Amino acid sequence: MSLKIRKEDALAYHTQGQPGKIEVVPTKNLSTQMDLALAYSPGVAEPCLEIAANVENVYKYTAKGNLVAVISNGTAVLGLGDIGPEASKPVMEGKGVLFKKFAGIDVFDIEINEKDPIEFIKIVKALEPTFGGVNLEDIKAPECFEIERALREKMNIPVMHDDQHGTAIITSAALLNALELVGKKIDEVRIVVNGAGASAISCTRLYQYLGAKRENIVMLDSKGVIRQDNPNLDAIKSEFATHLNLNTLTEALEGADVFLGLSKGNILKPEMLLKMADNPIVFACANPDPEIAYDLAIATRKDIIMATGRSDHPNQVNNVLGFPYIFRGALDVRATEINEAMKLAAVHAIAKLAKEAVPDIVLKAYGDESMGFGKNYLIPKPLDPRLITIISPAVAKAAMDTGLAKHHITDWEAYEVELQKRIGLDSKLMSRMMETARKNPKKVIFAEADNIKILKAAQIVKEEGIATPILLGEIEKIKTLIQDQKLDLQDVEIINQLDNKDRYEQYSQLFYQKRQRKGVTLFDARKQLLDRNYFGAMMVAQGEADAMISGLTKNYPRVIRPALEVVGVAKGNKLVAGMYVIVAKDRTLFFADTTVNVNPTAEELVEIIGLVSKGVTSFGFEPEIAMVSYSNFGSSKGDVPEKTALAVKLGREKYPNLILDGDIQADVALRPDLLKENYPFSPLADAGGANTLIFPDLASGNIAYKILQSLGSAEAIGPILLGMDKPVHVLQLGSSVREIVNMVTIAVVDAQKREQ
Repeated sequence: MSLKIRKEDALAYHTQGQPGKIEVVPTKNLSTQMDLALAYSPGVAEPCLEIAANVENVYKYTAKGNLVAVISNGTAVLGLGDIGPEASKPVMEGKGVLFKKFAGIDVFDIEINEKDPIEFIKIVKALEPTFGGVNLEDIKAPECFEIERALREKMNIPVMHDDQHGTAIITSAALLNALELVGKKIDEVRIVVNGAGASAISCTRLYQYLGAKRENIVMLDSKGVIRQDNPNLDAIKSEFATHLNLNTLTEALEGADVFLGLSKGNILKPEMLLKMADNPIVFACANPDPEIAYDLAIATRKDIIMATGRSDHPNQVNNVLGFPYIFRGALDVRATEINEAMKLAAVHAIAKLAKEAVPDIVLKAYGDESMGFGKNYLIPKPLDPRLITIISPAVAKAAMDTGLAKHHITDWEAYEVELQKRIGLDSKLMSRMMETARKNPKKVIFAEADNIKILKAAQIVKEEGIATPILLGEIEKIKTLIQDQKLDLQDVEIINQLDNKDRYEQYSQLFYQKRQRKGVTLFDARKQLLDRNYFGAMMVAQGEADAMISGLTKNYPRVIRPALEVVGVAKGNKLVAGMYVIVAKDRTLFFADTTVNVNPTAEELVEIIGLVSKGVTSFGFEPEIAMVSYSNFGSSKGDVPEKTALAVKLGREKYPNLILDGDIQADVALRPDLLKENYPFSPLADAGGANTLIFPDLASGNIAYKILQSLGSAEAIGPILLGMDKPVHVLQLGSSVREIVNMVTIAVVDAQKREQ
């Protein structure tokens, strides 16, 4: 679906609130006189002296290592032409926003009122002490070639003109994958390039680095085919002039395998397209209208593989797939330039990523459950969160391998975690859990196996070696879904309880014996075992599986009840509790009870403290527990403060080694500065604040985690069921595939620990 942008909406977007799209945000506290003295005079003199003694210390004491200049003179702004440096500023601010969003890179946009290349080069070169890299943008050809070449030679930081190389990198990745799909070799295909500007030149050069033969490439400008017998060619166009007796686009396309359009809309006609070779590859990248309309091209050639610059068609050639992650990798090793090896590393990384299973978060964002490698998915989508951890390390390694890196990365796993943190996603916790799960994968029951999300999660945990899935449900229905979704689950066990009457009857008798004094008759037991949640829980109870996952399509009580009735509470426990892991940008927190106990007493809160402390420890954290309330240590009266204070008193008696305090307000519990200033007597002050919040009732806990989750300020992993005799975990209604995989991982690690 094509977005129609109204002028009024665009102008309102840029003026609402604070004009523009960017601001400078301090990274240090500036709330006290001491803060100000450290940030500026006199404290700032110390880092100045350290840098003066060793200029490389600028990366240690300033933002240079994460700061890119986006620089333009406004001579070739989008499709608007030479509109001037001031008019280019919204675009440069926009580029800065993309750098920040996708790679965590800070940007100053700089618009220079200078068209003379020599003077422009002098100005940019003089800025080198400030920045870790320079992204040139919207500078017209041919001056852009001279400017970039000179700056790369003169500067010792990465410089890249994205208009040239961004499109080249993305289309190169798409080309490699398209050629693989049609079984053609890059050194044999005939390529027609319509356009001779900065992007077209850079694309053609990069295709040659990938193996395309110069004699197989024909380039056209606005006057037609660029030929060697034309005496008026400049040096750059001469590089791509052909010896063939061709004059027009129609002639050039006769038998061609690849068309790259970086020119203007609707110039490629259906009759021209019909002249191309079998399985033609067409990259029509003119914006907003491609060289041939997507629907027209598809109707004309059923065998076509096509990409455009538009987001409303498959295979969008979008530079955001490249530049943030290329600069990220270059900055992180302090590369002195961005060379061809680094660009090619990005090409191959993008191409490879397109062949991997598409994450559920991407499928949701684009509303396409069938997305996968093929003619309609040659390159990853811009919102794919894996781009940074695939492309940036590849670029960084290439810089190191070619001797351009002043800083070397040695721990690549730690680097991947750092990259994820930069975009606000700290998956260190789950990465560690998954690594643990892989060491000893367990059998996990998927009680809702007739759901596509469940099957996709089953495939992921199987492929990742996290678990051995067992699928419950109608066998033929599940097999049909597996086939339709092209999943590799053919060798996974599928069980329909009705197909195995002996096992069904055995389980019914066992459940009857377990619940006969709870009002359950044998007839009731047989009826209950028709429910896959009861049947799956019984498999776990009998040791035929190690864990069970359910709840994607059913309300929480309908899933937890079978688990409690069949598996039951672990020996020594009086209740079970629900816990969420809250992964925020800068910390990991644990919330309980968020799903089970509606209004626990003080004594029940003590039981929850015990369960949660074990749960937090199992994740590798030392529990620092706050019993939260609307009061701070008796500052307000009421049932909740009194209950939580009593729970703390009883909890300390039962668990004397725990860091535990309350009643306390949530914000105070999480802020060590407030604790030290106002409540230095609290053990949470010395601990640096709480990492675990136990709420006084289910309503407050449930509301808290759902608000955080909905605002997008944190990722909520759970609900994790604590206190069960065996691992049974209940999914949140409507969980994503990623959330299901996380819960399976937790269930496997839970089973491992019980086995130990």
